[in-house]
Amino acid sequence: MLLVDLSRPAVMAIINVTPDSFYSGSRACSAADIADRARSAVMAGASIIDVGGYSSRPGACDVDAGEELRRVAEGVQAVRSAAPGVAVSVDTFRAEVAAKCIERFGQIIINDISAGELDPEIISVAARSGVPYIAMHMRGTPSTMQSMTDYGDVTDEVVDFFRRKTSELVAAGMARENIIVDPGFGFAKTAEQNYELLAGLHRLCAEGFPVLAGVSRKSMIYKPLGLTASEALNGTTALHWECLRQGVKILRVHDVREASQTVRLWEMFERCNDKNRTI
Repeated sequence: MLLVDLSRPAVMAIINVTPDSFYSGSRACSAADIADRARSAVMAGASIIDVGGYSSRPGACDVDAGEELRRVAEGVQAVRSAAPGVAVSVDTFRAEVAAKCIERFGQIIINDISAGELDPEIISVAARSGVPYIAMHMRGTPSTMQSMTDYGDVTDEVVDFFRRKTSELVAAGMARENIIVDPGFGFAKTAEQNYELLAGLHRLCAEGFPVLAGVSRKSMIYKPLGLTASEALNGTTALHWECLRQGVKILRVHDVREASQTVRLWEMFERCNDKNRTI
């Protein structure tokens, strides 16, 4: 079963236990720093903490499974100690890392940027363990993905991918209610394709699985504006509203307070909008 209530949009806070993630504000490389960030995120409205030990940005250094596990285990332990009631997701595509985290920490969420394409065994790990599984759309690997952007219609292809993938996950023994899908903004997609996908996001939401959107401070925001990632909060908030409007259930974010405020305003808007529809 899902570890978080998705009857209303949820905010997932990013904590990267890495030295090279694209946005320096998400990096936390000591247990004390991770714990502080986890407590602050929960107070600001996060209901999920996403811990990653392997940067997926283009050009990032490769990290072996042992080092990734060491980083992630330290992160999850710090989060569990600081915020024991919050759901924790582990951002990994490796079955070994996911399995050992489940063995050590129990119920977690697996957040897999490859949807099982890089390590198919991770699907079996999630199915056997009965944990929630986030499947993200990506082509290739983090080092090759930006050369693999030849789509006819990017929204069509992402929706078709998830129709096949979710059927595969269910056939592997995963409960439907444990499946969350992520269209993979910025992964094997040009800036224009990211916005085409954003415009058609309601089509993926209509497929019946909760949708996670990760647009926070990404280059699809700051490059068209001639900014840097550190200057991209305003654009992130604008896109978060659009994601909510299209039906997204989880926002994966660097800035929890601002995202939580956006969710609260969105819910107020929707309540008033519902009243107008019934008049």
